[in-house]
Amino acid sequence: MPDFFIYFAGGMQQPDKPVLPVNLYTFLFVLLGLVCTAGLFVPLMDNDSAHHANIALHMYLTGDYVNLIDNGTDYLDKPHLHFWLAAWSYELFGVTGFAYKLPSFLLTILGVYAVYRLAKSLYNAETGRLAALIIASAVSYILATNDVRMDAILTAMIAVAAWQLTDLLLFKKWINVVGAALGLALAFSTKGAIGVLLPGLFVIILAWSRRELLSVLGLKWWLLLLLFFVFISPVLYCYYLQFNLHPEKIIRGKDHIDGIRFILFNQSTERFSGGMGDTLKQDYFFFIHTFLWVFAPWSFLAYIALYNGLLNLKKPISGSAAILVFIFFLLLVSFSGFKLPHYLNSCFPFAAVFTAGFLVRSAGQSVLMKRFFHLQLILTLLMLLAVAILNFWAFQVNSYWILAGVILLLSMYIHFIRSSLMHTLAKAVSLSVAAVILSFFLLNTNFYPQLLNYQGGNRLAAEIKGKVETQNIFFWPGSNSASFDFYTKSIRREYQEGEEKKGEKIWLVYYPKDTVSIRESGLVLMNTISIKDYEITKLDIHFLNPGKRESVCSSIMLSEIQP
Repeated sequence: MPDFFIYFAGGMQQPDKPVLPVNLYTFLFVLLGLVCTAGLFVPLMDNDSAHHANIALHMYLTGDYVNLIDNGTDYLDKPHLHFWLAAWSYELFGVTGFAYKLPSFLLTILGVYAVYRLAKSLYNAETGRLAALIIASAVSYILATNDVRMDAILTAMIAVAAWQLTDLLLFKKWINVVGAALGLALAFSTKGAIGVLLPGLFVIILAWSRRELLSVLGLKWWLLLLLFFVFISPVLYCYYLQFNLHPEKIIRGKDHIDGIRFILFNQSTERFSGGMGDTLKQDYFFFIHTFLWVFAPWSFLAYIALYNGLLNLKKPISGSAAILVFIFFLLLVSFSGFKLPHYLNSCFPFAAVFTAGFLVRSAGQSVLMKRFFHLQLILTLLMLLAVAILNFWAFQVNSYWILAGVILLLSMYIHFIRSSLMHTLAKAVSLSVAAVILSFFLLNTNFYPQLLNYQGGNRLAAEIKGKVETQNIFFWPGSNSASFDFYTKSIRREYQEGEEKKGEKIWLVYYPKDTVSIRESGLVLMNTISIKDYEITKLDIHFLNPGKRESVCSSIMLSEIQP
């Protein structure tokens, strides 16, 4: 076996001192929090973020918090919690991107704390702090606070559920019964059964490894199950009202939808079987290589920790349950019929725990730590090179304040590389986090704000603010822009023949591809406003190239229909 892979358990020295001083942990967490906060003010993207924000917007505008409505049709795929939180945030802060993102950001912080407590219970406080820092600085975990979907809340609630279930198994306190039931219920109410499967499997494996499997049949665990169903009853009741009482509703070509059965059982199985699409269905290694960037800069260390953990599964390792759950989830999604990178976020709490456990246990191996330091140095330099290309070639930094921040953060990164006061593992961890902080400082303050200037929906909404009555705006059939709907605070309405004959000014939103069909319908368009538009979630080299960008951009247009 190569020297690079050292035994995970047994014979390893504990570090003479903590991986990082507590004040340095605090400093790095604060900086991570600040760069994530900057992302709260970036406009919503025209993918799931703006789409989900509009489902919550429908709740807010109509007062209907029972039915999930997407562009005027019933929405079956996801439970209510994310939409409820966003709609309640609109009530407090108004309809803004900040209000939409805030609940996910706050629960992300809770998720980091839950990972700390989980690793602390399994290992010790130092491993808990390192695990929390690892998940807080993982690329996709931070991305989820900006490009907000269900995954930020789901990951956080999985971490909370795993922490509470672990403490219930280890310490058998009644408070953990309520905490575990609530964590599981909130995870389920965010994205369905997957939120229960992972923490549930985790505690079963943990109980089995401790020879306490029969303990999960005790009174406390039955009470936990009862409380779980009590806590998810609002979601189940809403599904019953929206679908079970309306068998005439047709979703994906099927009627007589059993909403309760769907969210309890079918929602996850349909997605994994490909019933909701077959994106990358045959790429069985998709999540293996995707993990390298979504969990960066920790992904290689995680795979090394995983390898060493598998070699020592027969030994009493605290992280064995986390390792087995991670492998199970990776296999499950790899053979699913529908694959997207953010699915991996659900396993981040377990990856952070066993990676931190491995690093703390192996901290006394000086040769290994030097190799880890050089590995992390190479990876972070590559990360910073990619970010530099995006921010100094594709979208040049044009603010002296941002440049000042870059200089300060780059100095911090270099300091951690050169420091003679820190031991090798501390330097490897610190430079990794510093690189992530610098990267997302640039992304959230420069790259994304400039990139969103090429998303036509939000720009068009800003252009017509105060000039056009939103209740008189219609979309040409087949055209839509979720960001336009959100930033005009309106529910999308599709144009129907005769709208222009009602005696009011009528405006039409459309794209260049619609022009021919509009003219063929006999409509005359005037006072046209045209805004550059590009599908920014699908970047390519031609768009990133400043010299070719304009040639690959399309337009989104708003025109008055002549009476």
